[in-house]
Amino acid sequence: MWCKRVNSIPAFDLTQQYQLMGEKVSAKALEVLASGHYINGSIVEQFEKQFAQYVGTTHCIGCNSGTDALYLALRALDIGVGDEVITTPFTFISTAGMISAAGATPVFIDVDLQTFNLDLEQVEGAITPRTKAIIPVHLFGQPVDMTRLMAIAQSHHLWVIEDAAQAAGANWAGAKVGSLGHVGCFSFYPTKNLGACGDAGAITTSDGAIADRIRMLRNHGQQQRYSSEAVGINSRLDALQAAILSIKLNYLEGWNAQRRAIAERYEQVLSHLPGMIAPKSVPGHVWHQYTLRIQGDRRDSIRQKLQAQGIGSMVYYPVPLPLQPIYTNLGYQPGRLPRAEQLAQEVLSLPMFPELSPEQQEQILYALKDSLA
Repeated sequence: MWCKRVNSIPAFDLTQQYQLMGEKVSAKALEVLASGHYINGSIVEQFEKQFAQYVGTTHCIGCNSGTDALYLALRALDIGVGDEVITTPFTFISTAGMISAAGATPVFIDVDLQTFNLDLEQVEGAITPRTKAIIPVHLFGQPVDMTRLMAIAQSHHLWVIEDAAQAAGANWAGAKVGSLGHVGCFSFYPTKNLGACGDAGAITTSDGAIADRIRMLRNHGQQQRYSSEAVGINSRLDALQAAILSIKLNYLEGWNAQRRAIAERYEQVLSHLPGMIAPKSVPGHVWHQYTLRIQGDRRDSIRQKLQAQGIGSMVYYPVPLPLQPIYTNLGYQPGRLPRAEQLAQEVLSLPMFPELSPEQQEQILYALKDSLA
């Protein structure tokens, strides 16, 4: 394979997306600013209805971020001090951090080396009388086997909170993630498949009582103004971000299709490169990241070689959560979760965004092949 050097390629690029819809976004933003209504209101309600319909749930509650979405979901389910929540050690800190913020204890089980998601074989062995919920993470856009997980949860009377922060539009068995568990939590951070122009998030559910409690908790515990019924927080989705998300949601399916096409092209080449393991693809994957495994302690040197050729890449996540300083008190020692630790040393995420051109992708693959020399 031969490729002419074009330009440097970042791991992610939002500028082309803005070129596509910049006029619509700018016009809508000016409309919101001129309205004088910036918090809650009809624009936020419109997006909440739109996103609930897209996901396939009865309710969507907008909030400040995906992190707040997790915290509000845990609080709404009365998960707190003395409770345990099973989750993954291989993800961003917010998943476990919000379990701790709610007062509960995260219980980490190892992951599957092919999907990077929770190893469902280990879930039941981690359940104790204190277990209250499971938080699966649809990591990098790869959906967890929710059919199997929900069966486990139901047999043990556990809540399931889907962390779908990286998986807007992904589906399992024909249903969108965020509709399969009791609650779904989404991040609309700008780099996500569906990204706002700032921090934003949402919670989805088809349980009316849970939805009502989340709405109360996100607004200082108030159902009526100046009458707080619980200790809540201020976590509202502002109208400007809701308006932008309403526009972008119309593009999401197309963007996810483009991501799938890029992933297929990556796999065609990577499957033939020695020492590199392409990520597993299952139906419904939306490829928030394209994360391969590089064996033999070569990940960091290969990343440096890519950088020297102008190719951006990322390492998610270099330290498993239970080995971070915040969780030293839980007593997890190196070697207890060997697959998560192995992935932390092997994974490398290549550039992935819908506008990535075939020429750019060819340049990336050439540089990757050249780095093996």
